[in-house]
Amino acid sequence: MTGRLVAVEGIDGSGKSTLVASLARALRARGLSVARRREPADPTLGALAQRAGASDAWTGAVYFTIDRFLARPALERDLARHDLVLTDRSFYSTLAYQGSALPPTARARLARLQREATVAPDRVVLLDLAPEEAARRRRRRARARAPLERAALQRRVAAEYRRLARAGGWIVVDARAPARALSSELAGRLERWVRAGRRPPAQGTRRRR
Repeated sequence: MTGRLVAVEGIDGSGKSTLVASLARALRARGLSVARRREPADPTLGALAQRAGASDAWTGAVYFTIDRFLARPALERDLARHDLVLTDRSFYSTLAYQGSALPPTARARLARLQREATVAPDRVVLLDLAPEEAARRRRRRARARAPLERAALQRRVAAEYRRLARAGGWIVVDARAPARALSSELAGRLERWVRAGRRPPAQGTRRRR
């Protein structure tokens, strides 16, 4: 695999899908080959995970992990064929949603399981948004509320995302900014990062005596 995997994370309603689409267009315009993915890959497993996760965090996490494991071959093919793969959610979503409801020992076990099941992102972008604003956005959608969109749960998940971002050195952006402005800024950063990884190593200099 030679491509880089970039995950876009955030609570429901933060604008992940919109940003991934806009960012993919911006990066392609800069000459990079980009593939897009989203989680869960299998709608049936995703629905099972949502329903189970509302009452049993570990079972919900296992369903999401199975989906991730089954999708791994296709993800690896994309990474072999493209400069960059953008994914709307990654295993960090499971760690934020289900992991934050588990005791520390189970949370650590879940984190190890994710890294065994799939490919870890090379970079993570967190769309940071207040849960109240995200709820207002979700109410404008023409669909029923998902089981994991409860207000208290979203507040807990938002706090966990921020903790993960601090620990992992993620790129954190204000989700209130226009998607076009965000994608333009991020495209520049990601393009420089990808192209820097392609450069041959610099020749060593002779040590002075």
